Amino acid sequence: MTVRRVELRALVRAERAEEVFAQVVRWDRYAELAPHVESAVVHTGFPATEGSSSWELHFRSGLLRWTEHERFEPGRGEVRFEQADGDFDSFSGSWEVRQDGPDVQVAFVCDFDFGIPSLEGILDPIAERVITETVAWTLTGMFPRTELATGLPLGAKDETTPGIPTSA
Repeated sequence: MTVRRVELRALVRAERAEEVFAQVVRWDRYAELAPHVESAVVHTGFPATEGSSSWELHFRSGLLRWTEHERFEPGRGEVRFEQADGDFDSFSGSWEVRQDGPDVQVAFVCDFDFGIPSLEGILDPIAERVITETVAWTLTGMFPRTELATGLPLGAKDETTPGIPTSA
């Protein structure tokens, strides 16, 4: 089993950590902010301490689907998530939101494995890009003064990307 890691760090300028946390966990907004997200259905969400959501992301010529369980710890600025059911063999990670003077540091980490060693060279890089771009588009959509530490080049949301419908 080869686990692939996605990491994205960002600095949200002139915000409070509590507000950034409250917005980051609004999974229901991800489809409007990130073109890879077909749907994100919240079954139980924040401010509950434990949540559940179902996701569909455009992936290659179809949809990547999973349902995850989340644990919200707003006092620590942390969210932990793990797949309960879905297309990954394993999928888990965390969000960390920390005040840094007048700004907020955000760290997203996700580990995943499709469990198909013969296709990992093809599937893993695509999934890594889709997950990274989804997090980046969402953060910059929620907070326009966000600086991505990774220097990730984000294309236009209506640009032709395999598996992503273009705007009409």
